Amino acid sequence: MRREDNRVLRHCDYRWAEDLSGNEIDESEISRWDPGFTSALIGAVTPVVRRWFRAEVRGLESFPPTGGALLVSNHSGGVLTPDWNVLAPAFYGRFGYGRPLYTLAHYGVFFTPFRAALGRLGVIHANRGNAIKALRSGAVVLAFPGGDYDAFRPTLAQNVIDFGGRTGYVATAMQAGVPIVPAVSIGGQETQLFVTRGNRLAKRLGLKRIRIEILPVTIGLPFGMTVFFPANMPLPTKIVYQVLEPIDIAARFGTDADAETVDTHVRAVMQAALDRLGRQRRIPILG
Repeated sequence: MRREDNRVLRHCDYRWAEDLSGNEIDESEISRWDPGFTSALIGAVTPVVRRWFRAEVRGLESFPPTGGALLVSNHSGGVLTPDWNVLAPAFYGRFGYGRPLYTLAHYGVFFTPFRAALGRLGVIHANRGNAIKALRSGAVVLAFPGGDYDAFRPTLAQNVIDFGGRTGYVATAMQAGVPIVPAVSIGGQETQLFVTRGNRLAKRLGLKRIRIEILPVTIGLPFGMTVFFPANMPLPTKIVYQVLEPIDIAARFGTDADAETVDTHVRAVMQAALDRLGRQRRIPILG
């Protein structure tokens, strides 16, 4: 294996094909997506989400009209992230429910009573096998490379694209032969005050052995200051999503592109877009 490939694997945020018990993940989970269930839930929840967050999604007209694509976004809002609830209704509103949108999720998300419902919504384990299988089927896959590291970034650094050095999404897109479609959101880190990720404390406590790398401190309502849990109620901040132009990796960087080089470009494009959204934002929460 080449040195570059080793570097990609070290930074890859997708688990390959194992859960905590060492068992292979069932990659047939992409077949659990239920368009009827997804449509019904979106129909029930979207009116509330739109009013609460005054949600706005821009740029979907530039999205590839057909075929697989890896939609790469920053992640915001902590435990009760509004990202999917803002982006998915707009996606299905434009492309319909004949085009699945799968979302890659950390294994911990599935240790909840909502595991079955998540599968029906197209939420799948974040391993490369699942992602590639979904992409090669012609579906769109939504990835948050920064994961909880990104979702708990401090409010004072809310307009910074930081994936924590993770570049596995690039290798996934290259192996599946699909474009990367960057997207950025603003407003999620205003749903409460995100004080610190607490990654140094988590490291000192040795929590990495159980795949916990942060102990975030947040302040909000109704619980005040919390460390990870319980989750405060999101404030009604205005959230804007901007979908950007697709990036054809092979056309721009060649068929043997370096993952870190591609990642640097993707983050630069996203940072420029987020900076523009930041300049347009007049007042926190109100937008």
